[in-house]
Order: sequence, then structure tokens, then C-alpha cells
Amino acid sequence: MLEKLTSLNDHNLPYPDTIHPIVVHFVIAMVLFAFVCDLIGYLTGKTRLFEVSWWNMCVATVAIFVAIIFGQFEAGLAKPYDLAKSVLNLHTLIGWSLSGIIAAITAWRYVLRSKNPHKLPFHYIAAGVILTGIVGVQVYLGDELVWVYGLHTVPVVEAVKDGLLP
Repeated sequence: MLEKLTSLNDHNLPYPDTIHPIVVHFVIAMVLFAFVCDLIGYLTGKTRLFEVSWWNMCVATVAIFVAIIFGQFEAGLAKPYDLAKSVLNLHTLIGWSLSGIIAAITAWRYVLRSKNPHKLPFHYIAAGVILTGIVGVQVYLGDELVWVYGLHTVPVVEAVKDGLLP
């Protein structure tokens, strides 16, 4: 029984497929949707959208740490080859940074919401633009790890096991 729990499949994982991309897509969607709600609410005065944004950021703040835990675990099992290591390291660095940035922006949002739930300053919207840009870069790097470098894909896992990739 223990052997089944500790053995790795053809994706080099102890479970059927990667979990990090599943969780991280929730984070991406929630952060981007929160920004869109804030922007529309700011431009139109429909302040009910600020409440939607607030809850999306709260859930995204929790979910990013779950995504990072699975990302770290799966990166460790990926056995990245030399070409992929620099991209994986940058993706990891930005991921950890995003966890702090998202938590800080959510805390800032809490303070703003406590003072006046019907108003957001322009600086908060500007921070949302920057956050959206950072998320975009992170998405690009994650896509590159899968679609260019093939981490956790069967052919790449086999090539690494066979010593074909340094």
C-alpha cells in the first residue's frame, strides 16, 4: 500500500496530473476579475462591484498560497533540465513575490473598505494595473514551462530519465 502512495507515475507525480495549474488558474481569474470589477466600479460609480472585488481578492489571497505549495512540490518532482531551470527559478521567485503583493493589496483593500466601502482611490486602481501586469508575466512564464520546456509531460519526463536532457 505504501508503495502505491510513494511511487511516481509517467508524469513524475504521485497523483494523476499536476494540481498547481488548476489552483493557480483560480488565482489568476480571481485577481483579474477583481481588477475588472474595481475598474468598472470606479469608472461607473457602481460601488456594489467593490464588494465583489473584495471577496475575490480575499479568496485569491488564500488560494495563491495553496498554488505555491503545490507548485513547489511539483517543481521539485519535475527534475528540470538545464534550459528550463532559469525560467522555473524566475517563475518561482515571481510566484512567491506575488503571494506577498496580493496579500498586501488585499490588506490595503481591507483598510480602504473599512474607511469607506463605496470609494476607491486612483492609487489603488493603479496598483491593480501593476498587479495585472505582474500576473501576465507570471502566466507567460508558466505557459513557457509547460508548452516550451514540457515539464511534467511524458516525453520530457522519459527524456530526463534516459539522460537525454542535461
